[in-house]
Amino acid sequence: MSKPDALSQFEALAAWLRGALGAGEEFSLGYSGESSEFIRFNQGKVRQAGHVQQASLCLQLIRDGRHAELQVTLGGAPQVDRQRLAEALAQLRQTLPLLPPDPYLQLNREAWHSQVLQLEALPDSAAVVEQIGQAAQGLDLVGFYAAGPLSRGFASSSGAFGWHQASSFNFDWSLFHSNGQALKAQYAGQTWQADAFARRMQQAREQLSYLAQPVRTLAPGSYRAYLAPAALQEILELMSWGGFSAQALADKDSPLQRLHAGTASLSPLLNLHEQVTGSLTPAFSSEGYPRRDLQLIRAGQPGEQLVSARSAAEYSLPANGASPWESPQSLAMAAGSLEQDEILARLGDGLYIGNLWYLNYSDRPAARLTGMTRFASFWVEDGKLQAPLASMRFDDSLYDLLGSQLEALTRERELSLSTSTYRQRHNGSTLLPGALLRRLTLTL
Repeated sequence: MSKPDALSQFEALAAWLRGALGAGEEFSLGYSGESSEFIRFNQGKVRQAGHVQQASLCLQLIRDGRHAELQVTLGGAPQVDRQRLAEALAQLRQTLPLLPPDPYLQLNREAWHSQVLQLEALPDSAAVVEQIGQAAQGLDLVGFYAAGPLSRGFASSSGAFGWHQASSFNFDWSLFHSNGQALKAQYAGQTWQADAFARRMQQAREQLSYLAQPVRTLAPGSYRAYLAPAALQEILELMSWGGFSAQALADKDSPLQRLHAGTASLSPLLNLHEQVTGSLTPAFSSEGYPRRDLQLIRAGQPGEQLVSARSAAEYSLPANGASPWESPQSLAMAAGSLEQDEILARLGDGLYIGNLWYLNYSDRPAARLTGMTRFASFWVEDGKLQAPLASMRFDDSLYDLLGSQLEALTRERELSLSTSTYRQRHNGSTLLPGALLRRLTLTL
């Protein structure tokens, strides 16, 4: 495979920067780039389409324990980009003497090398639009399609160099019933499969038909429940706010503090890991440390922590390539044995919850959280969907939801990619099954 132009340009800029350093100076250089197609749908038709191609550098200059950084937008012309980098270097040289030394600055001076290219062929946008249009005939569909390669790079004055480039697509959509009810769905990955998309859309069509029934409002209480992968994702995203962070655990501020202290446990069915291998996230961090697969929870027991460079310096721990905010970037949960076509029968009478929203902690030290049901949540009787649920609030503990009350996990898992396009497309992901719960507590 020939070397991508972006990689060659980044290599050239890093090489120039090494030659431009003065005595005692060190640098780290991060690269972010994308070439993305964006298509917005409304009422099943294309309303807006466009292409975004952009790239930027994050230059950090270090000297005598002081460090400062600047963002540099690249234009693709080598001479212009080199001049922009030179101007950023000069500005940082003026800034450094004004800053105090950072006691928690920890640099990785190993000359590691990593290069991953996952440039899978994506379908032509016109073909995707045609498939979506055909699948959405007769439906009020609102959605957003994003696709294309994302590039991340890292280089340092110590000789470290990393490059990660991967293609992906993400179609995030909602279907609206004429009565105002709606459901939400997503299809994402690296290889568009028409059959898989058709199945996902057919499932959404079937659920949409039940939204015509009168809305069911339940009394507060405990109910059996099934959490679809999208609903489970909301819970795990909240749990990831400090749940696996070395800093949060050291400061006694983690929602999973009791788990790590050995005074509470999660279900032996639960296995969570940060899946770097084969994921869309790079095998290196923005701080210049190689990343590897980490077992975060093993059969309900605490595993490895996410340790950033600063936490490593502050708490005398080995850094393992975690992001500065120490949250998972490619979280995966091991599958269970519950077959997809057995979910409703195993649920019997209870709640089928397609989505959750507005989650937050009601008691963080106790890992107790609250939130609302949303989109495609149904009341189920005798293994059959009966009626859509009115939005309800739940309040429960992670040690119940993912612990004593976790009955089964599905064999099939769903890949979800980040829908964030703030400043750029993001490459975070989750790979999750659905979860059958013996009990979920609704409060109002």
